[in-house]
Amino acid sequence: MTTEPLPPFPAGFRWGVSTSAYQIEGAPTAAGRGPSIWDTFAHAPGRVADGSTGDVACDHWHRHAEDVALMSGLGVSAYRFSVAWPRVQPGGTGPANAPGLDFYDRLVDDLAAAGIDPVATLYHWDLPQPLEDAGGWLHRDTAARFAEYADLVAARLGDRVKLWITLNEPFVHMSMGYGTGEHAPGRALLFDAFPAAHHQLLGHGLAVAALRARTASPVAIANNYSPVSVAGDADADRAADGRGDADRAAAAYDALHNRLFTDPLLGLGYPDLPGANPEAVRDGDLAVIAAPIDVLGVNYYNPTGVRAPDEGSPLPFELVELAGYPRTAFGWPVAPDGLRELLTGLRERYGDRLPPIQVTESGCAYDDVPDAEGRVHDPERIAYLDGHLRAVRAAIDDGVDVTGYFVWSLLDNWEWAEGFTKRFGLVHVDFATQARTPKSSYAWFRDTVTRPAGPASPSTE
Repeated sequence: MTTEPLPPFPAGFRWGVSTSAYQIEGAPTAAGRGPSIWDTFAHAPGRVADGSTGDVACDHWHRHAEDVALMSGLGVSAYRFSVAWPRVQPGGTGPANAPGLDFYDRLVDDLAAAGIDPVATLYHWDLPQPLEDAGGWLHRDTAARFAEYADLVAARLGDRVKLWITLNEPFVHMSMGYGTGEHAPGRALLFDAFPAAHHQLLGHGLAVAALRARTASPVAIANNYSPVSVAGDADADRAADGRGDADRAAAAYDALHNRLFTDPLLGLGYPDLPGANPEAVRDGDLAVIAAPIDVLGVNYYNPTGVRAPDEGSPLPFELVELAGYPRTAFGWPVAPDGLRELLTGLRERYGDRLPPIQVTESGCAYDDVPDAEGRVHDPERIAYLDGHLRAVRAAIDDGVDVTGYFVWSLLDNWEWAEGFTKRFGLVHVDFATQARTPKSSYAWFRDTVTRPAGPASPSTE
């Protein structure tokens, strides 16, 4: 980490922290909540690394006031949380479950009282199990059901939520939930998972229309992005198109990870993706998907290394580790400049089609352990955040309209298929006692977000 002071950020820049419902709430049957695909998946033997479930997680359902106080002490201006669809519609259809919505009503009011903007994500992977039983995101009807759910939530919270995010990381949900089966619902369909991509995007477009009818607050989607690097000899076997096998592999992965969920959002239709079957796309769908959004949420953790696949591989690329980077406890390379590259690359690729960007997730897992005095020192996380914020500032200086940054995450949480084995929080959670202990990164981030702001962004002056 450089010793140079972190440059100031523009006035009005949104500083926040992010969480998701199943990862922190617990209380899986409270107030009439129904089962989600993650309840089912986590309770299946062998699915989660440590055999744990999200049944308790961080017990945020009972401790949300304590967690809002932590955010207030942190000085952030926004909190990105997700609404659990099974709390609002336990069966995935029908009228709203009022007691379930009451929890989010209280949370939003408490945030507003603390001067923190509520940023609500409607879908962070917790599909009601009855909808999965009917086909899940492979089934077109799920998109319509999602729009109805969005309408119910907006009818209750639309007067106070300051930014709506329809979907979180639809690429990850499609690829790991329906493509490889590592996440809920555990289907391993490879490119036959394409309908789960299309129906999520169709649901997004329908939900945008529902939200616009209920609220004047801006609407976004949060996509996961990863700059792609060729590993190996990129000059081998170059064809008439000037590309070698490794280049074509990188282009295929870039289309899958970075363009499949952005090109159609911004009115460009689907990219050419080898192996994907477009039969799920009907006339008029692309117009619905391209409904204008006010903000593009960008989630960034690491770049991806790609090489040409071995002969006979079912995929047009092979993922490989990138050498030369320090790594998080997840094994992910720490590459702050990848975030700058990503942000400037989005502007270069999409030009005037690109709305303002907010970095809706950025963070790292390390093995944080309290010392003898109960303090939790995490210098690696401080270095990570410092580097990534410098990357954001560099992108702003280069003219990219970046208007916010959310750390993943406020709390150590239940980390999907990794269970409790990975800690991402600014706040340490003892999962046996639920005691919360702010880490040294909490104090560092507090000091960062409460500094005086700098001049306006070059792109908005």
